[in-house]
Amino acid sequence: MTNIKWKLLFYFGLSTLLVLVGFIAAIHYLIDWLQTPELLLSVLAALLLLGLAVGFFAARKVQRGIDKLHLSMIELAQGNWSNRLAADPADSFHQLYRDFNEMAYAVENRLQLLQKSAEERVLETHSSEKAVTEERKRLARDLHDTVSQQLFAIHMSAASLPKLIELKSDAAAPIIEQLTQMSHHAQKQIRGLIAQLRPIELEGVSLQEGLDRWFPDYCRQNVLQGRLELRLPEPLSEAMEHQLFLIVQEGMANVVKHASAGSVVLSIMDAGHQVMLQIEDDGQGFSKIEVNTHSYGLTTMRERAQKLGGQLEIASKPGTGTTLKVKIPKFKET
Repeated sequence: MTNIKWKLLFYFGLSTLLVLVGFIAAIHYLIDWLQTPELLLSVLAALLLLGLAVGFFAARKVQRGIDKLHLSMIELAQGNWSNRLAADPADSFHQLYRDFNEMAYAVENRLQLLQKSAEERVLETHSSEKAVTEERKRLARDLHDTVSQQLFAIHMSAASLPKLIELKSDAAAPIIEQLTQMSHHAQKQIRGLIAQLRPIELEGVSLQEGLDRWFPDYCRQNVLQGRLELRLPEPLSEAMEHQLFLIVQEGMANVVKHASAGSVVLSIMDAGHQVMLQIEDDGQGFSKIEVNTHSYGLTTMRERAQKLGGQLEIASKPGTGTTLKVKIPKFKET
């Protein structure tokens, strides 16, 4: 009776037998009362309800087994690869649950191996990235000493021009105001570029320490109200911290370039079975069609998350801001 097929046949036969026995008993003992159509229909309805009750009981037991499996599949889809089903040998779903547990265990092991392999590759390429970082620091110094100062001079000159030409022409005032705004915007953009070209390394410090130093400074340079929320009770692997830091930098760069936001919230938390990173801004947002026009940064972040077996999700609508979520599975050491 542990096979679903035979159990359903048993319940079907039982319901048929009960209806048949009830019908024979009604004819034998209540033949004198069944002369009227109303009484006959009442007895038939009662027998039908009896059969339906047996069928409902059987279907409910099967549905509960299916629902249990369905919920476990949802847990796996959400990244909880440690979820397992209790398999009772007396249960009809025993074999199915056992196969499900073996599948989940195999996938978890493969993802864990994939993550470890990706972490090793990240560490191998870390030395080559150092050279690139040094070059970016040199470019940042050059930009700061040349372009940034020139833009600042343009801004100061444009801001003083209205007083100089006040007695000459009122028509030039709107153009001058526009020039002031453009130069100020260009200065903001170049400061953001300098910050990106001069990243804080995580060598010798944890992800939390690095973000505590980098995030407030980046928000201040780009006129953003920032809030940092970190809940990491246990240290992460060096490779995972490195990738998360790069994703944060890319995500914040997208906020500055495209969101026109006034505030941003960066949160990273350990949910037990996965690490969750979220960047939420109050900017202009975008539609799904517009994602392709600014897809380079999103593609880079998605690839970085996938290197560690994770995934990236974007939620945004025009005028409602944007929420970026990155989920990376976290495995227990075996």
